[in-house]
Amino acid sequence: MAKKIPMRQCIGCGEMKSKKELLRILRTAEGDILLDATGRKNGRGAYLCCSKECLSRAIKTKGLERSFQMKIPPEVYGRLEREFEEINGK
Repeated sequence: MAKKIPMRQCIGCGEMKSKKELLRILRTAEGDILLDATGRKNGRGAYLCCSKECLSRAIKTKGLERSFQMKIPPEVYGRLEREFEEINGK
């Protein structure tokens, strides 16, 4: 029997993709927002494609705020953009 591939929806473009293709953004119990490169940390996760456009779209449409049900300060978005660039090597 074939192993089931976990699918997740990108909060930027809305596309369903396999979990491995997406980056996980995490809200910890303390309310911190960070990029979870391992995909295994504890907390509420939201997923994004590995493209800058999806991150920009998620920021513009407040996709992260909806996913985490909280207001997200602009400096957190700035930090996420920097971490995103480091991971993608751009």
